[in-house]
Amino acid sequence: MIRRIGFLIFPDVQILDLAGPVAAFEIAGRYAEGAYALEVMAARDGVVPSSSGAGLAAGRFDPAVPRDTLVVAGGDGTRSASHDPVLLAAVREAAGRARRVASVCSGAFILAAAGLLDGRRATTHWSRSQDFSRRFPQVRLEPDRIHVKDGEVWTSAGITAGIDLSLALIAEDLGEAIARRTAQQLVVYRRRPGGQSQFSALLDLEGPEHRFAQVLGWARERLGEPLTVERLAEQAGMSPRHFARAFAAETGVTPAKAMERLRVEAARARVEAGIEPIERIAATAGFADAERMRRAFIRAFGQPPQALRRAARG
Repeated sequence: MIRRIGFLIFPDVQILDLAGPVAAFEIAGRYAEGAYALEVMAARDGVVPSSSGAGLAAGRFDPAVPRDTLVVAGGDGTRSASHDPVLLAAVREAAGRARRVASVCSGAFILAAAGLLDGRRATTHWSRSQDFSRRFPQVRLEPDRIHVKDGEVWTSAGITAGIDLSLALIAEDLGEAIARRTAQQLVVYRRRPGGQSQFSALLDLEGPEHRFAQVLGWARERLGEPLTVERLAEQAGMSPRHFARAFAAETGVTPAKAMERLRVEAARARVEAGIEPIERIAATAGFADAERMRRAFIRAFGQPPQALRRAARG
């Protein structure tokens, strides 16, 4: 059975939001010949300018054509596309004919504006989560997830998460073996589970141009110690109250949440490396006990440490 996958783009689309998923489905189709027919669509046929200025060829988006899957890309262009009543009506019509609908990054704004996410769980890029929540309070946004499935509607976070989403869709269609071979061909280390936390906001702060880079670097070297707001504030040369407010405003997470993320990052590498007891890793990474680390792993990665260790060994 050939599954028709339609990718909807628009002016100022992010190229990787399209290219990553297209490549994933194209490669999967090599391993399961005839599985997919891919089309790139826009409101008008012709060359569509991306946010980089490079043009992308697209056919005309005909919502009356039945498709297995409609994938809406993201990028700066969603700011205007999500206010285009003609495009939104076409998306609603096409979605009604499709088996499932998906978005990459800020493409969730278009699905939400079309009413397709009302009452559903969804995610989008972390940097636009506040704007999304303000515009679409009827959507149950989960801003810290790589991708979310609610019924037959899928949404994903930024750029590379579109590949994770596509691999999950491929696994649903063709099985885990094809999805795994596709990931290997893409040189993706592993398929991240949808429940994994979006780490981008925190990792970006490690650059020297960011206000709290020094504090985070200092904390990373002392994960086994108590890292209270008071200690972090002292390193920043600020009062605890001022530090907590400023840190949350810049990073989008509280200092406590940031410390938990640094700890699970460090602990995950050791868990997957293989032989250390989980209890020892928990203690040296700054968790009071293995159970607290287990809960933190589930929040961050959607899986407990033992499951990640088994997957790494596999």
